[in-house]
Amino acid sequence: MTTTEIAEQSQLTARIHTVDAANGVTYAYRRFGNTAGAPPLVFLQHFRGNLDNWDPILVDSLAQHREVVLLDNTGVGLSTGTVPVSVTQMARDAIAFLDALDLDEVDLLGFSLGGMVAQEIALLRPRVVRRLVLAGTGPRGGRQMHGWTFDIERTAIQADNGLEDLLHIFFGVTESSRALGIEYVQRIFSRTENADRPTGPEVARAQYDAIVEWGIPDPSRLARLAGITAPTLVAAGDNDLMIPTVNSQLLVDHLPNARLRIFSDAAHGFLFQYPSQFATLVDEFLGGRTA
Repeated sequence: MTTTEIAEQSQLTARIHTVDAANGVTYAYRRFGNTAGAPPLVFLQHFRGNLDNWDPILVDSLAQHREVVLLDNTGVGLSTGTVPVSVTQMARDAIAFLDALDLDEVDLLGFSLGGMVAQEIALLRPRVVRRLVLAGTGPRGGRQMHGWTFDIERTAIQADNGLEDLLHIFFGVTESSRALGIEYVQRIFSRTENADRPTGPEVARAQYDAIVEWGIPDPSRLARLAGITAPTLVAAGDNDLMIPTVNSQLLVDHLPNARLRIFSDAAHGFLFQYPSQFATLVDEFLGGRTA
């Protein structure tokens, strides 16, 4: 496939590739965008999310200026293997994927659970991560992260999430937030072919175990963030019910080189509620146009 063909693809048309890693896992991923200059931007997905759940507006906006790589980590979607029950092992698996593609310098965009994994990658392979974007996530041992509230947990782990479930998990209670949430749901279900495999209950159980362990209250764990020296953009909605917004402030307070942006009238899925605005913010942080 030529550079031009890759650049002309979009989140809704790019096909799924696979690569065999040294850890025995065959990883499914999408890779496309502008390959001129900047390191690839690797997307690390949220709880139960697969390649198809990334907002096309967000991904395509960023792909105009840099190559994007969307990953199904071990056991998720069309990737083989079993989902680990710890964030650290998820990070080691993602590193195996980077090694398989010979990616020795990347930018990372981690959302929710993916943001936890991104932090661990930056600690385990600091030379690989040039810049880091942490969206709707929190530090290990943060506040109010030791499991979700009952209604969020019940909704998030059930086998099939309908429209109202997705709106409840990702968006606010205001009409404006819900309306933008409906538009997002319509976008992610616009793909007509080459779709990823939906995640099942076994994925949800393992990932939730990892999230709960990550959130065990332990302020001493915040000291680990001093090891993440890469410039970091932290962003969140102002009323996140899954990972309380206070955890974004904790990240910025303890990371050596971080900045914070809070989106108003937004919840956990702020980056899908405001995909163009968030893409502009990320693009400026990563260095703008590369060609």
